[in-house]
Amino acid sequence: MSFAEAVQLEYPVHGPGFTDNEIQELLSLLQSPSPSQNSGSSGSNQEVCSIDERRRRRMLSNRESARRSRWRKKRHFEDLTQQLNRLEIVNRELKNRLGSILNQSHVLWRENDRLVLESMALKARLSGLCHALVAVNAMQKSQ
Repeated sequence: MSFAEAVQLEYPVHGPGFTDNEIQELLSLLQSPSPSQNSGSSGSNQEVCSIDERRRRRMLSNRESARRSRWRKKRHFEDLTQQLNRLEIVNRELKNRLGSILNQSHVLWRENDRLVLESMALKARLSGLCHALVAVNAMQKSQ
């Protein structure tokens, strides 16, 4: 079993973590000798190694930061989608209530119009009855 396989078994990666290539790069950094172990190297070779190592670390850090940023963006999009769905349901319910209230209002307006006409007819009839009563009273007084 290789070192990479042993590390993978001992430290399994779950969820949206590193890709296989990134894991291999990290493992190669762990396996490569440090500058203090490489006593036969010249100073410029150590500088190139450390620059390359810093560049590689920065690249891995940037990849991880981009992965987290993509995850946050995805999560934000999912939250907005859920909010949109909730608001669409509320909007539909409010439209249904408004339609129902408008129907009730229409029924009440028609009923009110009918009652106004009935009231006018009753007032006219009452007025006619009052005139008839006055006429009957006048006839009774004159007799």
